[in-house]
Amino acid sequence: MANNTTGITRIIKAAGYSWKGLRAAWINEAAFRQEGVAAVIAIIIACWLDVDPITRILLIGSVVLVMIVEILNSAIEALVDRVGTEYHELSGRAKDMGSAAVLIAIILAVATWATLLWSHLR
Repeated sequence: MANNTTGITRIIKAAGYSWKGLRAAWINEAAFRQEGVAAVIAIIIACWLDVDPITRILLIGSVVLVMIVEILNSAIEALVDRVGTEYHELSGRAKDMGSAAVLIAIILAVATWATLLWSHLR
């Protein structure tokens, strides 16, 4: 299944696939929608705050990381569900690990926001 597309055509096709993935995540994953709304609000707040550029990048980057990990988790879940609906220990483990990755990303984002805002507001 070699892809011989190169140059700008490859970039355009890749952008189309990425858009399809984002759209699929938005339509099919409630967690992605919830975290997406939270991310938009957080990004607006980060842009509104009177902080230095590095702090702003860290604030925004931490919530964007949550979105990235959620998309990867959703991809894992979709693949596991595609393979079979019957319970298998490895399938459950894969889904649990994806969920754990999202949790860690959320904890990192909350810690980042708390630390940076605490240091800024003191």
